[in-house]
Amino acid sequence: MLELKGVHKTYGGKVKALKNINLHVEKGEFTVLLGLSGAGKSTLLRCINGLIPVDAGSVDFEGVSALDLRNIKKIRRDIGMIFQQFNIIKRLTVMENVLCGRLAYNGTLASSLRLFKREDVEWALECIEKVGLTEKVHVRSDRLSGGQQQRVGIARALAQKPKLILADEPVASLDPYSAKEIMELLGKINQREKITILMSLHQVGFAKEYGKRIMGINNGGIVFDQPVEGIKDEDIQLIYTGDIKPEVKKAEMQ
Repeated sequence: MLELKGVHKTYGGKVKALKNINLHVEKGEFTVLLGLSGAGKSTLLRCINGLIPVDAGSVDFEGVSALDLRNIKKIRRDIGMIFQQFNIIKRLTVMENVLCGRLAYNGTLASSLRLFKREDVEWALECIEKVGLTEKVHVRSDRLSGGQQQRVGIARALAQKPKLILADEPVASLDPYSAKEIMELLGKINQREKITILMSLHQVGFAKEYGKRIMGINNGGIVFDQPVEGIKDEDIQLIYTGDIKPEVKKAEMQ
């Protein structure tokens, strides 16, 4: 479904945020990018959906180049994004925010006037129900708790009917109880809706509990890539030391 080859990204000509990233994500996977703050996780996710341009390498989504501007509208429609700081419009209601996920399916004029078809509204209501906010449909988003605001962000992503969801540290701004609720919700979405999820995290416990596959990232490079049942303490240690395991080095050279 998603394949990156030799992706590099440098900021200001000096800071190497991503170094020769090679990864492949299969349809239906729940993959976690695990690493410390500043390791390159957020940059990687933003490069995938075109929010940040890459300096070198290729990004293909379902066999189509995500770096080709002719494809970017459809790719962004098919890839939902969930942000650490929710990235919702606080002055809008829950329904209005979720309907933003339908903008790519409507014309420019209709989108600018926020004119939505009945089926769009019905689908938005269904997405709101999926995240447990039915009673908050007409409540302004700034009156919601942090966990509820993140649920709005998830419902907005679902409204796109995405094939892939990129989640950038979705629980980093939440209290432990709300964080666990959000992780359980995303796990159910992956299993029940069959939506592929690629998520960045720095919490090892959540990565092991909810991820099916974990990629360790340190200093802009992938230091291990393992199914969760095969993860060992020495693998986790690599996200702190930054040493690349021999098999990863070999894979990057091929």
